[in-house]
Amino acid sequence: MWKTIAAAGLFGWALNLWGPPPEPLRLTAQLNWQEAAFFQLPAEPDPTAERLVKQYLQDLATLGVPTEQQGVWLQADLTRLAVYNGEQPLAAASLTKIATTLAALHEWDLEHRFETRVLVTGSVQDGRLDGDLIVQGSGNPLFVWEEAIALGNALNDLDIREVTGRLIVTGRFYMNFRTEPEIAGEQLQQAWQSDRWSAEIERQYALMPPGTPRPQVAIAGGMTVTEQLTAEPILLLSHQSVTLVEILKQMNLYSNNVMAEVLAESVGGAARVAAIAADTAGVEASEIQLINGSGLGTENRISPRASVAMLVALQERLRGYPYATTDLFPVAGRDHIGTMRGRNVPPGTALKTGTLNQVSALAGWLPTRDRGLVWFALINNGSSRISTLRVEQDRLLRRLAEAWGSDPALNGSSLKPDEPLGDPSRISTGSSAPPN
Repeated sequence: MWKTIAAAGLFGWALNLWGPPPEPLRLTAQLNWQEAAFFQLPAEPDPTAERLVKQYLQDLATLGVPTEQQGVWLQADLTRLAVYNGEQPLAAASLTKIATTLAALHEWDLEHRFETRVLVTGSVQDGRLDGDLIVQGSGNPLFVWEEAIALGNALNDLDIREVTGRLIVTGRFYMNFRTEPEIAGEQLQQAWQSDRWSAEIERQYALMPPGTPRPQVAIAGGMTVTEQLTAEPILLLSHQSVTLVEILKQMNLYSNNVMAEVLAESVGGAARVAAIAADTAGVEASEIQLINGSGLGTENRISPRASVAMLVALQERLRGYPYATTDLFPVAGRDHIGTMRGRNVPPGTALKTGTLNQVSALAGWLPTRDRGLVWFALINNGSSRISTLRVEQDRLLRRLAEAWGSDPALNGSSLKPDEPLGDPSRISTGSSAPPN
């Protein structure tokens, strides 16, 4: 029976049988997949899958890649098709970002936006703020040049073009993937003074709608970074980030390490990310061992089984929402940038890559005609021939697609348009304004 049901429909059947998890998903009140035998999957070895995986491992061995340091997990419906070292934690590089994605969606709603507040002390008159201007961050990992330009224009709209006091940076304010508050603050000032723009800023400005103003806000008193505000400033502006779904998509599309680290720290750190991911995915805690949220460092170790289990858990997390898992990861044939560059996988394949010195990893799902969605994790350790490992990973997926037939429409890829960066509609004025 399992073979005749598409994976997405089958997972829906499983939820109907055991009851849907409550929303939002919480560690103490969610479905226990292990008790339901969801990820203690019965083996139904597929002769085609086993033959092709054996060939894949033999090809790697011929290239001098140690077989014992490789991991494979292939799954369709509720069955394991082919497994090699499936439950062994291996250095997984940026497959770690799957865990970070799962933890972020456990912590926040899909439509969550990170707020950056602009506060002031003093009064405004004749285009000048006589006082300090304060920027207070809350952990937005995607505050970039376009967002800063829009914020500078919002200040100009409030007739602020000069600040006699200081720029005070407080909270978790990051910019252009720099987490050092001093650097973030310096870049913010540069973005606000268009006569100081670099070629890089000009390039990003050119991507904004034609006619976007060029801000001019000069800070006379320099910059200060503080953890605690001593005054009682007035809220002037509130800037909302793009949605969490958009942030996660960009993080995974480009495998951005800083974005992943910022999100992981906001969730509570690597240990909490690992605990959330293991519990939500229904695997042993030992199969997800993390020292950070990005995957930098071979100490981040994830089993192939856990890699697939997390992806399936993400699919279930999005059930009932106007999003698909393909809204979070790059898809072959649709995305041609970021980590998709140079990959030669069947159209419709969604994937997450991972790369370190002597580590190459790939996890995702392959839409097929005969087996429905085939979830996979391929983790290669012990070889620095990264490009060769990628070629072998892609070849295995193409062979599987040739054997079972490719069905790109099965994964339901319907990515929503990107939220424009620098959209002024995400900026609102505070409840009160500084006195004139």
